[in-house]
Amino acid sequence: GQTPMFPRIFGHEAGGIVESVGEGVTDLAPGDHVLPVFTGECKECPHCKSPESNMCDLLRINTDRGVMIGDGKSRFSINGKPIYHFVGTSTFSEYTVMHVGCVAKINPEAPLDKVCVLSCGISTGLGATINVAKPPKGSTVAIFGLGAVGLAAAEGARIAGASRIIGIDLNANRFEEARKFGCTEFVNPKDHDKPVQQ
Repeated sequence: GQTPMFPRIFGHEAGGIVESVGEGVTDLAPGDHVLPVFTGECKECPHCKSPESNMCDLLRINTDRGVMIGDGKSRFSINGKPIYHFVGTSTFSEYTVMHVGCVAKINPEAPLDKVCVLSCGISTGLGATINVAKPPKGSTVAIFGLGAVGLAAAEGARIAGASRIIGIDLNANRFEEARKFGCTEFVNPKDHDKPVQQ
């Protein structure tokens, strides 16, 4: 971010169980299973009502904001001094406090240790491919980086019907796993003297 705030609790990807809710919260109840969402939705602004954007006017991702939106204060402290929030989630903690718009209720039978990657890695990569890039059936797609987001992007390209899905990564050990997600061929930039796009 542009305005570093420290100390703060980082983390944005997790799964959890609601322990309590604040005044006026009716969408969630204690015991609900949830995923944090660092690009939250107020459900009222033009972006939230649009099928083309999820950059909520109120809860869009903001790495500089280290406090709660409602009152501009942190919910974390140590020895009376604030510890700041991170992208509205702060998931590297046993407990965290989030705006209700930054929490998505999920099926309680979904295993939290597995579905936690839906709160960023999978939804980001799959969503970027299917909802933003929208590759036509039979197209060629190149994916730079085959971590969690890249693998999800490959899966999205496969679902969309891309005929060539080129995985690009500096770590060739990732190629075999990426094949399971739809990559059909691979490029390691270290193996070439010219720019990878050529």
